[in-house]
Amino acid sequence: MNSTIHERPGVYSSYDASSVVSARASAKTIGAAAVATKGEANKVQLITSYEEGKSVFGEDASGVYGMSALLKVLFQNGAGAVKAVAVGEDSNGTVDYASAFAALNEEEDVGIVVCDSAETSVHQSLKTSVENASAARRERIAVVGGAEETVTQMTDHAKAINSERVVLVGPDVTLDSGAEASAVLAAAAVAGVIAGGGDASVPINGAELAGINGVSKRLNDNEIDQLVRGGVTPIECVGGVCSPVRGITTKTSSGGAADTTWRELTTILIVDEVIPTIRSALRTRFARSKNTAQSRGAIRSQVVLELEEMKSREIVDSYGEVLVSALKSDPTVCLVEFSFTVAHGLNRIYLTAHITV
Repeated sequence: MNSTIHERPGVYSSYDASSVVSARASAKTIGAAAVATKGEANKVQLITSYEEGKSVFGEDASGVYGMSALLKVLFQNGAGAVKAVAVGEDSNGTVDYASAFAALNEEEDVGIVVCDSAETSVHQSLKTSVENASAARRERIAVVGGAEETVTQMTDHAKAINSERVVLVGPDVTLDSGAEASAVLAAAAVAGVIAGGGDASVPINGAELAGINGVSKRLNDNEIDQLVRGGVTPIECVGGVCSPVRGITTKTSSGGAADTTWRELTTILIVDEVIPTIRSALRTRFARSKNTAQSRGAIRSQVVLELEEMKSREIVDSYGEVLVSALKSDPTVCLVEFSFTVAHGLNRIYLTAHITV
């Protein structure tokens, strides 16, 4: 068992690229950290509509894309609820995103986090935040965007982050109003689509992004290949409809070697559904149980039941043997081990035509 040993009674979990240990998913509420014209800094506010968001945080100044702009795009694209935090300043007068991220870190039901910054350093801080929250059984991803980046700069940006829990979107976009905006708002649109999707195994490829009607750069096939292989989720506009070409995480290497295990966005979204779902089921049913053979048999049956349900929904494609045992070094600990194969989205169809004349 490679997870941290805790003394507090509960159901704990860990995962790797091939196996997971017990776990239950939270709803895809979005966390947003952004500069606002009003509102108490670093205080989490539950927002359920754009109008409510304007009332709490005010409207952005002309030409500024802060909290108001983020909330508008999030709700346009399917977000049902946003836990929003106004970013304040530290004692040096510097915009303090770390404190805003820390406030969101404690929220149990946040599944996706966005911010209004295009800076790599801020995205690194957000990466640390979502990874720490996920390790503490509050699983989530971050969706971010840069500003005025070339294809090479976007892949360099993704390489600097290199996390299965961070999605980088690009290039910059044009809004329905005709105004040009950074890829930060493209990221917000993608986050809204993910939150409103419902099925973790369905790829976001081709999903229409509301509020966006153009991109700053028309990407050719080679550039799209470069972005996808480099850990960037590219946006393109065809026939007036803008959409992500393919949902990709920034995780492209491990230990300096190329690694595509976590490249597909659906992989981490499925893991974040499977593990928390099983963890919650076990916590609910076995909160006050004995670590006996009979209890362990019931735990195994519950895990199989949950996996079968997710298999029927095509969240997982298959799963392996479920093993439940008492930890030899501590008889109060029950180990649950199993493997599963995620249900992959359909990304490409190749046609070969044999023509007879």
